[in-house]
Amino acid sequence: MSKVRRATIYLEPSLHRALRVKAAETEKSVSELVNAAVQRSLVEDAADLAAFEERAHEPVVAFEAVLKDLRRRGKL
Repeated sequence: MSKVRRATIYLEPSLHRALRVKAAETEKSVSELVNAAVQRSLVEDAADLAAFEERAHEPVVAFEAVLKDLRRRGKL
């Protein structure tokens, strides 16, 4: 790892236990597992934000109108 920073986090006992078991099973450290999980979460957030930006200028369609259209087309 390149320059790492130390952080203190507090986990529920059952979550900590499960994390330690997974670390032992995968031969990875708890830090590696936590880093990977946080990174995945941030990547998902970035993808969500990008999709939101792409769709920001799409027309707004009322939910009721969508339902009506789906019923009209026999999809519901």
